[in-house]
Amino acid sequence: MSAPPSQPASPGAAPGQTGSSPGHVVAVRGPVLDIVFPADALPPLDEALVVEWDGSETLIAEVQAHLDATTVRAIALQATAGLRRGTRVVSTGGPITVPVGDAVLGRLLDVLGTPRDLGAALPAETERWAIHRAPPSLAEQTGAAELFETGIKVIDLLVPLAQGGKAAMFGGAGVGKTVLLMELIHATVEHYQGISVFAGIGERSREGHELLSDMRGSGVLGRTVLVYGQMNEPPGARWRVGLSALTIAEYFRDRKHQNVLLLMDNVFRFVQAGSEVSGLLGRLPSRVGYQPTLASEVAALEERIASVAGAAITAIEAVYVPADDFTDPAVTAISGHLDSVMVLSRAMAAEGIYPAVDPLASFSVLLDPHVVSAEHYDLAQRVRETIGHYRELQDVIALLGVEELGAQDRRIVARARRLQRFLAQPFAVTEAFTGTPGRSVRLADTLAGVRAILDGETDTWPESALYMIGALSEAKRPEPEGGARASAVP
Repeated sequence: MSAPPSQPASPGAAPGQTGSSPGHVVAVRGPVLDIVFPADALPPLDEALVVEWDGSETLIAEVQAHLDATTVRAIALQATAGLRRGTRVVSTGGPITVPVGDAVLGRLLDVLGTPRDLGAALPAETERWAIHRAPPSLAEQTGAAELFETGIKVIDLLVPLAQGGKAAMFGGAGVGKTVLLMELIHATVEHYQGISVFAGIGERSREGHELLSDMRGSGVLGRTVLVYGQMNEPPGARWRVGLSALTIAEYFRDRKHQNVLLLMDNVFRFVQAGSEVSGLLGRLPSRVGYQPTLASEVAALEERIASVAGAAITAIEAVYVPADDFTDPAVTAISGHLDSVMVLSRAMAAEGIYPAVDPLASFSVLLDPHVVSAEHYDLAQRVRETIGHYRELQDVIALLGVEELGAQDRRIVARARRLQRFLAQPFAVTEAFTGTPGRSVRLADTLAGVRAILDGETDTWPESALYMIGALSEAKRPEPEGGARASAVP
């Protein structure tokens, strides 16, 4: 991901489009460039500029503000160390573009579409699309009602995902967002018949290498595109990499009429990069120090993720929650665009319940008897009621002990604890660390297991028998008093 690749002269620029009158750099403040153009050749906002310097790679900048009739302020998408005032700048006549089409399948690209996987350069005739595009009109969009089964029990039961919907997992640091997203990639990409696009926004280099190696090993890389803006890159690259990945996904949806699975990690870093850019441009901060354009920037990304007739983009996103504060403006701005929300609980992670999806805080618009079956809906509601009642009693249990509860309450507490352990699940992506093989569970098996626990069929079983298993048939019955060996549940 860091080797200098061979590349066209102006990656990220619109080929064949060049402004007639060049400008020159008059100020450099990190990634912020002030550039003077002739009064009759001032480039518009969001236009790509090529800085003709003597660096090892072509430097691309994007116009963000007009300071006066001849000066623009632009954000560079690469490091500007060594850039001098007076350097010539050429307007491309259009926005930043990225390569699209079959040529990018199986490749790892940066924000400008340059290959970073040590492979060959993309063919010169590869089509390029602008990263700034309008979302489909409401008349073109179609609803999302077809379930997207993942094989992860707690998600399929309580937070069903939609084909063509938008889902996100919210959580603070260290509660398992990236691991859950990697497991969703493992669980869905291998069985997914469409194209997969992964956007690594502010990702670590190690995570990018691991994902690339895993996809090569599983044989799904040929139907996948990886687009990265790493955390060591300037904020402009991290700010625009989500739009680059989304543009590639839109090509396969609109031109090829293929379903696309779009995976994004981490959308909060997109907001964070936008906040950095806003501060560098000298804008006054808004609530909690975020950029005043927070809502419109999030909407510009999220509203383009849509389904049209014949093809859909299904998005699964990871979102960091700063300081576990779910009222943070970035979190609320993102959550307003979603169909399914998975909230990861630090308290559940501390108890060893993974995935740490909070059954009460998480929700999905798909959990409706008109979409899922009536049995599924009723079981999900019973699970929430049981775990909710258990949480109401936790303070009493902590003070007096479970023995002071009535018989009915003790029974509810026991079933809630068994439900929590049954909804925990070993992951394939953590097998190398835990030694426990990953499990993928069909929805029918999940519903059957939950029904058995709620109906009291497992009341005499130890809680540990239900922990980190797949279907209920993998649990072990308690040993009979006669000393016979335990057998698997039929």
